[in-house]
Amino acid sequence: MGSHSAGAAPAVETRDLRRVFKASRGAGEVVALDGVSLRIEPGEVFGLLGPNGAGKTTCIKILNTLLFPTSGEARVAGYDVVRQPREVRERIGLVSGGENSGYGILTVRECLWMFSQFYGVPSAVAWPRVDALIDVVDLRPQAHTRINRLSTGQRQRMNFARGFVSDPAILFLDEPTLGMDVNAARVLRAWVLRWVRERAGRTVLLTTHYMAEADEMCDRIAIVDRGRVLACDTPAALRRSVQGGQHVELEVRPAAGAAGAPELDGVPLAWGAPHPERGTRTLKFRLPEGRVLGDALRALEARGFAVQAVATRETSLEDAFIRIVGRGLDDEGEAT
Repeated sequence: MGSHSAGAAPAVETRDLRRVFKASRGAGEVVALDGVSLRIEPGEVFGLLGPNGAGKTTCIKILNTLLFPTSGEARVAGYDVVRQPREVRERIGLVSGGENSGYGILTVRECLWMFSQFYGVPSAVAWPRVDALIDVVDLRPQAHTRINRLSTGQRQRMNFARGFVSDPAILFLDEPTLGMDVNAARVLRAWVLRWVRERAGRTVLLTTHYMAEADEMCDRIAIVDRGRVLACDTPAALRRSVQGGQHVELEVRPAAGAAGAPELDGVPLAWGAPHPERGTRTLKFRLPEGRVLGDALRALEARGFAVQAVATRETSLEDAFIRIVGRGLDDEGEAT
């Protein structure tokens, strides 16, 4: 992880940041951000986690000077995003996952060099940096290939490299590995962490839909929903906040005529994935501290469930997220 000092000026700071959009067809307003206050220290890898529509991308756009806030204040590298956008832009980079922008007639190498020139990077510095980034994203065989001939995955990796051509002090990664294959995403995550450590003060703000990605990369994580910050802490502290009891997943085969019970001696049960080829289903529950797993298994079998397999695990970041937000990361429904 990156090193940071709490005494230094913040890399990113927002105070009561609010953004309201007019709803379509005159149906009132949509509040995308509702008083978001965050402080990100230099050298941090900081995560924003939230369900679809939580306000993450709106926040990123404001911090990148692409969208004005309705009210509140946002500063990046000490500069106000509204009054000093030029100074902000000189110090930041942005990678958006799934983005397919680019100039199709240019080659990968030409496109990355062109973006370095937008930031005023001297050519003597830009070309070696471009070539190094091409190697990072494993596009050396495609370096002289036109962008319009790249596969979707290759174009995504090129766009990832594009975010680093200016060697930004503060890098915004908005779903950077969206749609990437598992191995490419793993390599690029590891490289980002090395990049942050290589020079003091480099800072990353990450939004992602992948819990494991946030858990692996982030020093701290803010959990947001409906435009508000619900929690902000280290991944370990967020997990600890909901610990207590053991997470159990069973593969069970209900007996003929047996019905799934909503709870077992006060412990709520939740159905997971079915296994049609075996005629079984996954049953999940959280066994409170002090309760014995063997007793719960015997009680289930007495109610007609044949337990085929048992797995236990510790509290995950996803468990903490669901407890704090009230629903899963990809759930657009109402919180419960």
